[in-house]
Formats: sequence, structure tokens, C-alpha cells
Amino acid sequence: MTAGRSRTLLLAAGLWLAACGSEKPKPTPLETIEPQLQSRTVWQARVDRVTFPLAVQTRGGNFVVAGGDGTVLALDAASGAERWRASAGSGLLAGVGTDGRFAAVATRNNEVVVFERGNELWRKRLNSRISTAPLVAGERVFVMGVDRVVGAFDALDGRPLWRLQRPSDALTLSQPGVLAAYKDTLLVGQGAQLVGVDPLRGSVRWEVSMANPRGTNEIERLADLVGPPLRLGDVFCARAFQSAVACARVDNGTLRWSRNAGGIQPLGGDDELVVGADASDRITAWKTANGDIAWTQEKLLYRGLSGPLVTEAAVLLGDSEGYVHALARSDGHLMARWSTDGSPVIAPPVRLGDIVLVVTRNGGLYALRLG
Repeated sequence: MTAGRSRTLLLAAGLWLAACGSEKPKPTPLETIEPQLQSRTVWQARVDRVTFPLAVQTRGGNFVVAGGDGTVLALDAASGAERWRASAGSGLLAGVGTDGRFAAVATRNNEVVVFERGNELWRKRLNSRISTAPLVAGERVFVMGVDRVVGAFDALDGRPLWRLQRPSDALTLSQPGVLAAYKDTLLVGQGAQLVGVDPLRGSVRWEVSMANPRGTNEIERLADLVGPPLRLGDVFCARAFQSAVACARVDNGTLRWSRNAGGIQPLGGDDELVVGADASDRITAWKTANGDIAWTQEKLLYRGLSGPLVTEAAVLLGDSEGYVHALARSDGHLMARWSTDGSPVIAPPVRLGDIVLVVTRNGGLYALRLG
């Protein structure tokens, strides 16, 4: 990425944030509700203040998390016991990616740092700022910059393997994009396109458009896919920034459905429902099979909602005041509410077994058991 293009990208993000933030309404006051779902805190832990887009990973019975100071931790899901700890040596821009053996983060020095069970193996400096957590799969580390250039490195020694750079829009978003694995295919978000890539060679196998960007200028037409994507077997779903929600079959690279919908946060879901909140925090549940709307919920407007976690019991979302809200799967009515430390929930709640982990801006880690 050239210096000029980088300034253009940051300007675009700044203009959008200013437009959204200047007249944003106050959060909707919370109603008193009679709890219909119970939870208890199984354990708590803490990392340094999380000032980057954290991707919490689950591998081998552990939650793998990171703090803003570069600390990376693997914590036993059942007890919160520390399995290993590592440090990137500086603040983070993105992370964590892990396959259970290797873990990777991106630092504020634009370095990708890779660990093996807590021991640093290597680090590489990239030319582009990084906002998407690295992906670790098949003894390779895949990295995507905000310019949407994708690089592959050998997980053992950091040797560069290939680099994929495709024609792209003049502007891209400095926020997490789509970088995921499906069997022997690497899935990459390139603007509004979901692209299937050969992970061994970096060649494009197929691509499918998830949205039709609209607007009168480049900023309004920004429709980058927002990560992390939602995997439902052979189907991956993702939000196109302020444009659409869509699901595609990635076994053959075909669009399943796409619906116009604003919003900037990732999606949650399962075989029945795909759920997400728009820019006003209006929550919508679409039927996974065809994209028809199942229900909407407007009682949490302007509360700065996180991406959702959809479980058998409920739909869970965090908000900017540190609350976790439970919504009924059937119709979206509010079932329960739990508090954390009062700072924003900064990532979608993550589930491993019967434990749900919630992470806050202040670095609070809250392991909940529902029921």
C-alpha cells in the first residue's frame, strides 16, 4: 500500500465515523425484565485493555485471547487455568489466529508474530497495516492487510510462500475482513466479493458477489465483507459493510441469498437463524435456508451492540455498557441480562462446550454457563 492510498483509506473511515457519531442518539434505556434464562459466572480473568479488534479462538479445550499490551494467553475453558502465555513485545493491531499448535498476532509495528505453544518462532514486518486476525491452517499463516493483499507464510520458519494482490476499489475499510478456511480452500473477502483461493499456490478458484454496492461516491459504495464470517457447514455468511447480509455455498462458489441490510458488526447464527444488528442496533434474524426475516427486535437501539452468539438457549449480544443480553430464538423477546465491568463488550461472545466467554474493553474475561 502506498502512503497516499493509506491516507485515503483512513480519511474514508474517519468521515464515516464522524457522520455516524456526530448525531448518534442516546442508548435506549433498559427495561426491567423478568429473567427467563439463568447464568452463573464460572471464572473470571483479565488481560490488558483491548484496544484492537480481538478474535477469540477456541482450540483443544482452550480459549486463546490477547490483550492490548501484546500478551497472548491460552486459558482452560472449564476452569480458566492458564495453559500458556506469550508476549509479542508491543501493542497489537489484530489477533488471535491459532490452530491449537501455532498462534499468530499482528503488532502496531506491522509485524506478524507467531508462537508455538507460548514460544516465539518468528516475526515478519509487512508493508500494510493489519486489522484482520491472521489465519493459521495447514502449517501456514495467512495474513491480509487493509489493502486486502493476502500473503502466506510457512508456520515453522516464516518463509514467504505466495502473495495475492487483485484489482480493488480505491478505498477499503480499516476493520476486520474475511479470512477463513474451508477444507482445502482459503476464503478471502475482496470488497463485496467472497473469493475461494488455493492455499498452496495463491491462485483464485472462484468468486461470488455477496452484495451490490450502492451510493453516489466511493465512501457510500464501500461494501467490504466484515469478518469474522459465520460458518454453517458448507455455507458461509457475512455482512457487507452497510450494504447487505448474505450467505454463499463455498463447496461450489455460489450465492445462496443476499438481503439489503445496513450494519458494521459480524453475524451469528446456526442452521435455523442468521442474526445481526444494523447501525442503529436494530436486531434482525433471517431464516438460514432462504433469507426471509424471522423476527426483529428494537428494544436495544443505539446500545453499541457486539456481534451475536446464537446458542440452543438464546441469542446473546454484548453492549457498550458491558451488559450481555439474551434474546429468545423464537421471536427475539428479551429473556435475561447480565452485567460485566461496565466497559463495552468488544467481540461477539464465544462458546466452547457449555462455557460462553465474554470479553470487555477493559480486558475483563467472563466465563458464563447458561441454564
